[in-house]
Amino acid sequence: MSLSNTLDRVDADLAAGRVPMARQRLRGLVSSFPYDLTLRRRLAEVYRLYGDAAEAGRWMYLEEDRDAVETAAFEERYGSPGWRMKALAWSGPETLAGTAFAEGQLVAVRTACSEAVGRPVAWGDPIPLEDEEYDEAPGEGSRWTAVVAATGAFLGVTVTVGVWIRGVIALFE
Repeated sequence: MSLSNTLDRVDADLAAGRVPMARQRLRGLVSSFPYDLTLRRRLAEVYRLYGDAAEAGRWMYLEEDRDAVETAAFEERYGSPGWRMKALAWSGPETLAGTAFAEGQLVAVRTACSEAVGRPVAWGDPIPLEDEEYDEAPGEGSRWTAVVAATGAFLGVTVTVGVWIRGVIALFE
């Protein structure tokens, strides 16, 4: 599917009130076209519909006309340079940014991350985030939540298999 076809579907989703679908499509496009600042701007607009200032700030971070409140919310949620670098989902050299402001923002985040980890880093490098102030990615739940979810899944599978086995036994009685 082409970029323009997908953007047409995003517009149709938004017109029909399918905001989550529009967001999903735009996230995929930003992943496929990380250098397209227009796609990042569109994704920020969708997050504004959710009222999520931090995510709107995340996707507008490379824009000169960004909102200061959204930028501050993004910087607070992703409190370290390593998390910001990861959150911006950039890959490749900063020169592909398209604007001098975006390039400067990317250089500043990468430089701050390099200083934080004590070695030069590049976009796409694995960054030792465990050395930073968070134990998990911001907004992605806690380990406790993962344990509860895994336990629930295990119990659900166990009960399902038990019912199936009981049914097979009853069939032969």
